[in-house]
Amino acid sequence: MKKYLFIPLSLLLCWANAQSLEGAWKLTHQNGEEVTDAEYIKIYQDDYFAFGAKQVSDNHFLGAGGGPFSYSDGNYSETLDFYTKNPEWVGNTNEFNLDWASEDKIVISTRANGSSMIEIWERISSNTDELTRNWVITGRKRGEEVARSTPGARRTIKILSGGRFQWVAFNSETAEFSGTGGGTYTAENGKYVENITFFSRDDSRVGASLNFNYEVIDGEWHHSGMSSTGNPIYEIWTPYAIGYPGARK
Repeated sequence: MKKYLFIPLSLLLCWANAQSLEGAWKLTHQNGEEVTDAEYIKIYQDDYFAFGAKQVSDNHFLGAGGGPFSYSDGNYSETLDFYTKNPEWVGNTNEFNLDWASEDKIVISTRANGSSMIEIWERISSNTDELTRNWVITGRKRGEEVARSTPGARRTIKILSGGRFQWVAFNSETAEFSGTGGGTYTAENGKYVENITFFSRDDSRVGASLNFNYEVIDGEWHHSGMSSTGNPIYEIWTPYAIGYPGARK
């Protein structure tokens, strides 16, 4: 009997080790309490994560954080490039335990300074499309002129995975946070649509949908249309690991 029990246990362990975090996740429980009054959405893609949070009752922005992450054999770490709740933590690497409760449910836990933290996250989706990636803006077009730049400590990223997007503007050296927004999106046949579910600069923008044209040219995302303020834009986004020299390879 023991040998028959050992086989599925081994398969379960292999299955857990093979899981990928990439996609979009929602926080459902924190320290044993169900999370109902706030919505926390976290996106993992290309060894990077970002989360945004809002108050459910009135869409008031609560905070955001993100940066590189690593996961192996239950050991999980996050290095903060931006964090609105405690900007002094930017640059720190925090270690956690990560356990798979099921294929689409993870438990992240840690203990520090005599207190514990336990979070349960459920995967929303792991769907991918042509724009699924972590991007950094490297160019803008004004008229017929294209201005290119190399991102440094101050940069703007946009991470897309599992049908969710989040953009963030920040400075990882000074911990200055300039803004973020995110929600759901679709990208199909050259048409990119964003549906805003949180926005740090203006809660009233929640619920708006923005339509753009897009094209992937030589691995870069060319994005054009009208911004949330009604101004025309043409942006060029480069994969983060290529466009930002400081990205972990």
